[in-house]
Amino acid sequence: MTRRMVLVVAAALYDADGRILLAQRPEGKAMAGLWEFPGGKVEPGETPEQALVRELREELSIMVDEASLEPVTFASHGYQDFHLLMPLYATKSWDGDVVPREGQTFAWVNSSDLHNYPAPAADIPLFDVLAGRALNAECS
Repeated sequence: MTRRMVLVVAAALYDADGRILLAQRPEGKAMAGLWEFPGGKVEPGETPEQALVRELREELSIMVDEASLEPVTFASHGYQDFHLLMPLYATKSWDGDVVPREGQTFAWVNSSDLHNYPAPAADIPLFDVLAGRALNAECS
């Protein structure tokens, strides 16, 4: 059985204290109540970076420079109806205040605490990568 491929992009936004922003999916959306990284679908003709800049502006009211987006890893996960491919970028730099524009709830989370937040299956392996990045940064 062939499933359609869905390309989405996500951001690990780091605040001044090194915490990462998670957004809780609002009621009425698929996987409502689960926590995820901000981001969204890559539209035809967009690069992942362009899509992420657009999504962060639309979802959070912040402006991010593509040059500040650092590729971290990606998720490749088969859901029942589709296969998700999701590059994850990190940034500590943006203009504006983070404002929920789509009814989502936010939490600033230490990387070691990410697994305390129920998340879509594709996001969970990314939590380990980010926790490892934090550990490596502390050891450097």
